Amino acid sequence: MKREPFIRNDQFNLIKRQVLHLVNGHATVNDQHVIGAMESLSVEKAIESFPLLTDTQRDLLNQMVQVVDKETAEQYLMELEKYIIPFQEPSEQKLKKLFPKVKKMKLPKENLNFQRMTFLSFDDIGTKKRYMIVPTQKGLVGLTGTYEETKTKQICSICNRLTPVCMFMTKTKGESIGTYTKKGNYICQDAEDCNQHVLSLDKIEKFVENMK
Repeated sequence: MKREPFIRNDQFNLIKRQVLHLVNGHATVNDQHVIGAMESLSVEKAIESFPLLTDTQRDLLNQMVQVVDKETAEQYLMELEKYIIPFQEPSEQKLKKLFPKVKKMKLPKENLNFQRMTFLSFDDIGTKKRYMIVPTQKGLVGLTGTYEETKTKQICSICNRLTPVCMFMTKTKGESIGTYTKKGNYICQDAEDCNQHVLSLDKIEKFVENMK
């Protein structure tokens, strides 16, 4: 039977958090009633992140209750990863459309894990620019901005963690001719690590709105 991917990366991250919560619960709680409540709540949170599920997909998420330790957690998450919807690598034509002002835009050949990606991000170290391809309800959006790493931890605007960040700055045309508006937000220095911790698309939507 062919596996049909149905889990977004951010949904997988949320499920993973619930799975690790169960592992911790089994290690620290002896009351089976409490364990049962934790299992029900964790499954509920996972299922609620999906607008629609088939019976087979729902059964797969319900199997979370079988997780009791790190070993069973790893086995369960390894099975779930097979159902992740990978980020679709943009074509050259799509890149031109998303970044019309950038000549000969090319993606880096390394360090792009499309299987575990909610948004695509890569840096041009020479120009200190970061290029981001971000999903929104209206489709993919391309963002171009400068980035400046900080020496302190701040809350990332995308994954909402206290983490090493950089200040991402975009420049847009102002209301008057010849004027520009700069907008900035703290985001993870490490985009791949950020992708491993995004729990929903809500923060990403707000981030795009703030930067445009």
